Amino acid sequence: MDQLELFDLPNPCIGVCENNSRGYCLGCLRSRDERFNWHNKPVEERSRILKLLENRRIRRDAARLAGKPDQSLEADIGSTPDMFGF
Repeated sequence: MDQLELFDLPNPCIGVCENNSRGYCLGCLRSRDERFNWHNKPVEERSRILKLLENRRIRRDAARLAGKPDQSLEADIGSTPDMFGF
């Protein structure tokens, strides 16, 4: 048994379900593809998405501190584009 299987990975939704112009949720920072069927995704995929979200939060917070436009929701480095090409 993989260690990830021992714990239920939380849904990162915080109830602020509004998309930006690129299709990312302003509340949880997930793309539409990442949000769709969250509970049916394999544990490994949910874990990968949660790691991507942490990187997006870091970039968003750094941009805000620097007074720059929010660029946290640009495509993640090294990730494959989702169905919208992000």
